[in-house]
Amino acid sequence: MLWGMAGVTVLGFLVALEIAARCYGVPGPITSQAREVIFAPHSGPLLYAGMALMMVVLTWRQRFIAAGAAVAIDLVLWLVRWAADAHMNIGNGALWVILGCAVMAVTRHTGRERVLLLKGAGLGLLLVAGHKTGDTWLLITSKTRPMVSDQYVATADHALGNPSWVVGRFVVATGPIGAHVLDAVYGQLPLAAAIIALYQLRNVAVERRFPGHHMVRTFLVIGLLGPGVYMMFPVVGPIFTYGANGGHWAVANVWPDTPSLVNTPHQIPFDEVTPRNCMPSLHTAWATVLFIHSRKGPRLLQFAGTFWLIATLCATLGFGYHYGADLIAGVVFALTVEAAMRSLDRGWDRPGIRLVTYGATVFAGLLASYRYLPMEMAGEPWVFGPLLILAMASVVHGYVQTTKMWDAKATPPLRPEPQLIEV
Repeated sequence: MLWGMAGVTVLGFLVALEIAARCYGVPGPITSQAREVIFAPHSGPLLYAGMALMMVVLTWRQRFIAAGAAVAIDLVLWLVRWAADAHMNIGNGALWVILGCAVMAVTRHTGRERVLLLKGAGLGLLLVAGHKTGDTWLLITSKTRPMVSDQYVATADHALGNPSWVVGRFVVATGPIGAHVLDAVYGQLPLAAAIIALYQLRNVAVERRFPGHHMVRTFLVIGLLGPGVYMMFPVVGPIFTYGANGGHWAVANVWPDTPSLVNTPHQIPFDEVTPRNCMPSLHTAWATVLFIHSRKGPRLLQFAGTFWLIATLCATLGFGYHYGADLIAGVVFALTVEAAMRSLDRGWDRPGIRLVTYGATVFAGLLASYRYLPMEMAGEPWVFGPLLILAMASVVHGYVQTTKMWDAKATPPLRPEPQLIEV
């Protein structure tokens, strides 16, 4: 019943976004994903990542059959498109296999096995649907928020030393190699998340059940809640407001060479195309969750999680997509959502409620300070800069201590070895 209610809620949310997108004359998430059944998909690697997540519920023999079927379907469609001189891409086969698994679950299985297969197919489809939903959300932010608050955040960012300008100059100095590496890391974050999720869910096929909490749940909730904050605090980023990408909408073309400071920050108009997707930085939030969940994996996975977090932070700043203040808010947002999802799984207790409440309070305080105290923050950087870092560090410390306590309670005590008594 719980999974049915969750499915109805997600479906209703997707329908609402579809209607909203149609009002602006563009296809919504449902249409975009449905057309990829036949037409060349825009997210081929993501579709295969979704299929890989779905296959955690299958046996090894079923996995080989599913992967072979996906590749075969893609080869046939590739030849058809080549003959018709149509747009070329792969991924349809993976989507067909996910949908086929869902159909087989309904028609050929019953009971617990049916539920397991439907969960696997739903997990794969949600990974792709989350990406499509994000695209629609970004469109809505650009259409419904004509004014942006970049001047407030850019002014507050002086308290942190204008990290976007600093890292931006560093990325420019590294040349095309550094830019290409960071761009690959930034763009393939969902693929990295799928790899770590596959490790977390590796025993599902044997145990025939999903773990209570895994990374995909937090990823989806962050993607669901984050755009709501975009609507309240629309920001486009320094590369658009203060850089060449903003065109005639830019206040000045000074990024990443000269930090900009205005005496009276105010909202400024911007185009109806650029997404208002900076506050908080969801790439930072997702990379933080990826880092957290990689800690319990093997050493190679831990190294990958650390590398992806550092590279994502460098890319978000170095490409001018975010201010430093966005990243601090993103870390606090991620830890708060992760704590809430873990509490939802294990049961709410006083430490969990306290941590989630504190994280939400700090997050709200950060947004309020960026909006109402930017000049004070820029005027006293040696006071407000450490305070911002301390606020984030306090949430990190609270999360670490609370989860350590949870893990200690979840670990069964070791039985004492029997003592031999000499007679």
